[in-house]
Amino acid sequence: MSDDHVAMDHDAVESMQGNLNRGQPAIIASYALIGAILLLGGAGLVADRYLGTAPWCLLGGLIAGLAIGFFRLAAVLRRSPDHL
Repeated sequence: MSDDHVAMDHDAVESMQGNLNRGQPAIIASYALIGAILLLGGAGLVADRYLGTAPWCLLGGLIAGLAIGFFRLAAVLRRSPDHL
């Protein structure tokens, strides 16, 4: 087997790493948004099945997840506007 390596320009690698470093807080906040929606929506679904109140706890969980996730995303973007 041959040892195939992809040769990349050093400047291109540094540029790509710089872009990832600048965007890291927004990326983390985006995952927090998705996680909050899934976690609270799932908790609402479980509560609905336990309490027999479908779909109200699910809707409440999804709305709370959206609110918390967007609040976190807005806080990150407000703190560092150069990420846009």
